[in-house]
Amino acid sequence: MRYRRWLLLVGVVALLLAVACQGQTATPTPGPSVGKKVVMVIAPQDFRDEEFSQPRAILQEKGITVVVASTTRDTARGMLGLTVKPDIIISEIDVAAYDAIVVVGGSGSQQFLWDNEALRKVVQGARAQGKVVAAICISPVVLARAGVLQGQKSTVFPSAETIEELRKGGAIYEDSKVVVSGALITGSGPEAARDFGYALVDKLAGR
Repeated sequence: MRYRRWLLLVGVVALLLAVACQGQTATPTPGPSVGKKVVMVIAPQDFRDEEFSQPRAILQEKGITVVVASTTRDTARGMLGLTVKPDIIISEIDVAAYDAIVVVGGSGSQQFLWDNEALRKVVQGARAQGKVVAAICISPVVLARAGVLQGQKSTVFPSAETIEELRKGGAIYEDSKVVVSGALITGSGPEAARDFGYALVDKLAGR
């Protein structure tokens, strides 16, 4: 008898709680990086498709706005055929408007980005303002030539030339897929694209 009364009491309490909560709308908790804004820089041709598309998808899934910049507004073509219409050209990047600058790799990076003076100034400005500065594949060379890797751990697509470029820029080379050194994030190539994207999200979320 006591057991039945106890069950009845529990049922009444549960019913009262259900009634009290009825009609209340739960407020969704925004992702940790909602409201952030990132500019991804690609070469006008021969950027690496996965290194652009995979991190961009991961960023956008977290509510992060992604703007694409290149040397021209003409449609850019990736090494595997992906086409992307840039939003702005590199010289139009307002560093203060972004939380991160991401330089995508691919063979076109060496021709169009390594010695791009406008991009170098963007990278230097972002670093000076404490923004997240990231690059993948052979594009960490852009960071090295901009002078922002001095004394910092970094990775790059491994070749004698790229590793030497990092070391000339004062970087401490690590043979890893992704290296996070403070606000600097570097990735080694296409196979690291997803991990690179998640590292960006974590850093933008303050983790």
